[in-house]
Amino acid sequence: MKIPAQYADTSAWSYHIDADYYAELDRLCRLFAEPWPQPDPADLHQATWFLTQEARLIDEGRFNDWLELFSDDCLYWVPVTAGGGQPRSEVSHAFDDRRRLTDRVYWLRTGLAYSQIPASRTRRLITNVEVLDDSGGARLIRSNFIVNEFRAGVAKTYTGWYAHVLTPAADEWRTRLKQANLLDSEQYHENLTLVF
Repeated sequence: MKIPAQYADTSAWSYHIDADYYAELDRLCRLFAEPWPQPDPADLHQATWFLTQEARLIDEGRFNDWLELFSDDCLYWVPVTAGGGQPRSEVSHAFDDRRRLTDRVYWLRTGLAYSQIPASRTRRLITNVEVLDDSGGARLIRSNFIVNEFRAGVAKTYTGWYAHVLTPAADEWRTRLKQANLLDSEQYHENLTLVF
């Protein structure tokens, strides 16, 4: 694929987040808002295992390994508007493609990020897992989370729900979309630098 000249500077442009991507994001957001049928128990177990392993990687600070769970055309999205909002016209806490997510992980791994000195210690709980296989071959996972953070003598709790879109890659799944919807997303958050 030849990259158009105006997109050659990857510090300023995403290769794949374009009008078509936003249209697909709108479709996925509608799917995540609908009721889903009861999943196959094996699919539910596989989805729960995926989320459990992802949570362990983040809680253990293994961000490079966590990054490997994502596809090249991924999006990591933490909306400000409750339930998602409209990323074309609204601010997000995070709206990272693979390049920006790699930057975020690198920044956390330097040990020089002021807002992470000392680094957060976290433990997260994942519950109410639901699974839907999309007609295009993707697997959608909806779940609730509680993230407990302890940093610099202060304990905080973040609650919300995840929307994951997984795509098959060889014998495993890769995250194409991870959306972390905080219950109090529109409220002031002093130090929202931890990974959700």
